[in-house]
Amino acid sequence: MQAQFNLLTLGYVRTFDLLGHTASLGVGVPFARGNVSGNVIDAPTEVHRSGIGDTRLRFAYNVFGNPPLPPEAFTKPESTTSLGTSLTVIAPSGQYVDSRLVNIGANRWAFKPEVGISQPFGNWFMDGSAGAWFFTANNDFFRGKKRSQAPLMIFQLHVGYGFRPGLWVAGDIGYAAGGRTTTNGVDAADRSANMRYGMTFSVPIARGWSTKLAFSHGLVTRAGGDFTSISLTLQYRWFSR
Repeated sequence: MQAQFNLLTLGYVRTFDLLGHTASLGVGVPFARGNVSGNVIDAPTEVHRSGIGDTRLRFAYNVFGNPPLPPEAFTKPESTTSLGTSLTVIAPSGQYVDSRLVNIGANRWAFKPEVGISQPFGNWFMDGSAGAWFFTANNDFFRGKKRSQAPLMIFQLHVGYGFRPGLWVAGDIGYAAGGRTTTNGVDAADRSANMRYGMTFSVPIARGWSTKLAFSHGLVTRAGGDFTSISLTLQYRWFSR
């Protein structure tokens, strides 16, 4: 099976002081458009899908390091070791039709608690994180079937170099394990043990504006999709006093 999708996501993130620590709350709503092709009962088949995807919410909280700063200090922050936690929630708000095997939305809730640490070394920096996705069941999967998924562990490591505020490059590697699916009590042979690598390049383009170009590709794929991802992000930051 082959698939090619384009996604456009509109997101908003608010950073604030919570009990003397830096916290943030973000929301993102994607629009997806693409084609999936493959053989169904030995017959070539292709379907087109487009629509609003599932809404993603994320709350993050710094346990220590990177304290809340006034705008004039935020532009030149002191590099320190920091430890943070986050919770990402994906709500089943996307387009979904139970008579279709391929959908934009997943028709289930997903939750990912995560912990991460960041360590600067002069202009160099290293970030590591560990988390796990937990999924509710889809009780209306393809003509009334019930589909569930085991937890999926996620580990990531990023190493990068900052040339100046907003201008940096990083190499990334990630590993996913678990996530076996079950349909009507029958386990599928799709437990993940996959590794991916990538790079991210961030460039400031105007006052308050920056852009990020990211690339990732499968390094080891034992189950699931072996795919290449290219993303371009346009970001605007502003301060409220």
